[in-house]
Amino acid sequence: MTGEQHGAYERLIADMDAAGARYRLIEHAPEGRTDEVSALRGHDPAQAAKCLIVMVKVGKKQTRHVLAVVPGDARLDLQAVKALLEGTYVAFAAKEKAEELAGSVSGTVLPFSYDPRLELVADPSLLDQPELYFNAGRLDRSVALATEDYVRLAEPRLAAIT
Repeated sequence: MTGEQHGAYERLIADMDAAGARYRLIEHAPEGRTDEVSALRGHDPAQAAKCLIVMVKVGKKQTRHVLAVVPGDARLDLQAVKALLEGTYVAFAAKEKAEELAGSVSGTVLPFSYDPRLELVADPSLLDQPELYFNAGRLDRSVALATEDYVRLAEPRLAAIT
């Protein structure tokens, strides 16, 4: 595990503890794909917080990055993200850029933004679940976090993006 990945995990735990968040850690075999890791953790994929990093061009000169968080059984609507940011072009961010902004490798991206260049947008349907599951910046450990604590801590912009 690189120091950067370890840092994302440590920062997440410290932030949740400091805020008195209700969560539990789940150890499992290393896995980053939503369907497979949901099975390992023993929950419905709809309870997973799937995290995708999207690049949106706004005009010719500005590029913005969005951390889109959607239910694990849903598909991200790229056009909805583009419209939300009034963009002219949208695509998934390149893996290297996504990992740089997220501070962790693909498959372990947290549903929190610790980089001011990364705007956090969550689909409101996530709030239907009492608890959200996500990889904790590591492929072998996940967090089950009370949804209301997630919203309080992460303060995502809520918008229909599925």
